[in-house]
Amino acid sequence: MSVYNIAMLQIDIEFGKPEENRKRVREQFDKIGTLTPKPNIVLLPELWDTGYDLTRLEEIADREGEQARELFRELAQQYEVYIIGGSIANRKAEGTYNTSLVFAPNGEVVHEYSKVHLFRLMEEEKYLQSGEAIESFTLDEMPAFLQICYDIRFPESIRKGALAGAEVLFVVAEWPNPRLAHWRQLLIARAIENQMYVVACNRVGSDPNNTFFGHSLIIDPWGEIVAEGGEGEEIVVGTLDRTLVEDVRRRIPIFADRRASLYTL
Repeated sequence: MSVYNIAMLQIDIEFGKPEENRKRVREQFDKIGTLTPKPNIVLLPELWDTGYDLTRLEEIADREGEQARELFRELAQQYEVYIIGGSIANRKAEGTYNTSLVFAPNGEVVHEYSKVHLFRLMEEEKYLQSGEAIESFTLDEMPAFLQICYDIRFPESIRKGALAGAEVLFVVAEWPNPRLAHWRQLLIARAIENQMYVVACNRVGSDPNNTFFGHSLIIDPWGEIVAEGGEGEEIVVGTLDRTLVEDVRRRIPIFADRRASLYTL
């Protein structure tokens, strides 16, 4: 399969109210069922279950991600889609992680990633455990890579995915005002320098401390914007074509021309 239809759930999030947020996600998937063409891949934003209610994570976090696993297993099977499940507050014995789960249409988890770079401006390091692994994965037949919000400021992390063959970078985020220019420019740069698609889902709305601007993006390997959301709730749709990745990498062979021995710090 070379062409994939993407749908990103650019939604508001109820601060610290997981049950209400799960209900909102179900309502959004009702809309997914009406889209033409039918999506192959659906994305959600970062911490869609709790928002940044970090001080109450011990009370409201999803233990071992059980609630999210049950929800997305059901939705993936019902709508026959891959789900990049945003990220959740994933409570484990040693602490809470900011974890993204990826589901296949049969409901199975095909990838799991916990945010490696914790964002001090929103005090993540005080309440969350850092993930310790960065790995690529395969979605259907497509090599892919997944990062969470602040991770996109670390190009060496994403280059690791590109060197492993990833053709698309999925990003789930709660990227706040006033840094819209950073959001767009960093994502475009990651697409160009790695010659890959970037599919990035950001939330909208506000919490007690921040406002969020949406502008979910699909960017092609030339750095051209395929689709971009506005600043309100919507389902942002677009397509990616794997053959374009192959074409761009053939025209400008940056991976063959790398001199990795000179880059070690």
